[in-house]
Amino acid sequence: MSIPDDEHHFIQRAGWLRAAVLGANDGLLSVASLLMGVAAATGENSTILLTGVAGLVAGALSMAAGEFVSVSSQADIEKVDLDIERRALEETPEEELQELAQIYVQRGVEPALAHKVAAQLMAHDALGAHARDELGLIAHAEARPTQAAFASALSFAVGACVPIIASISAPVDSRLASIAIASIAGLIALGGVSARTGGAPVAPAIMRVTLWGLFAMGATALIGSMIGDVLLSDPRHR
Repeated sequence: MSIPDDEHHFIQRAGWLRAAVLGANDGLLSVASLLMGVAAATGENSTILLTGVAGLVAGALSMAAGEFVSVSSQADIEKVDLDIERRALEETPEEELQELAQIYVQRGVEPALAHKVAAQLMAHDALGAHARDELGLIAHAEARPTQAAFASALSFAVGACVPIIASISAPVDSRLASIAIASIAGLIALGGVSARTGGAPVAPAIMRVTLWGLFAMGATALIGSMIGDVLLSDPRHR
């Protein structure tokens, strides 16, 4: 049976899309905020470029490590639960059958039919049926640590390149504005692409990432400017 053209779903993209959007958003925002803070405190090109590259490398590696560790922990939990369910199916199959049938009853299926459906599903794939309907584990949403780590690191680096390129290509007197404009444009594009890829409304996604991005960059630029003024006013730091 074919799926109607208007009934394609997007949930199978949730795993990698979440990691990619998080990485790109974090890379763009964190490096842009970092560069704006440094640019507000000092006008040296070498310092700004070094800061941007260091932020890109450190952030991408940190994102990859964090995603790999967290998603690996999720995968370990899923494996333990599946092992528990596998043993239960071997030791008490009748109780597991009743448990699965009861799940379907709670979802609105009449008891006799629920028992029949549970028996047929367990005869076909007992562990798969319990993993899906009892534990909520489905194949396209299973934890994939390596995929999540790679997607996060790559997307972080791509996002971080936007403010770095803007900072090194802009004139000194308009560097802050160039970083801000390029970063806002990047956030708008990121919000739009992620919404379209996930099948969600575009406008709310763009509004969400843009408002938070403006707040983060503005706060960091203000703090950098204040720190720069303090350093410049202290003869020991001149």
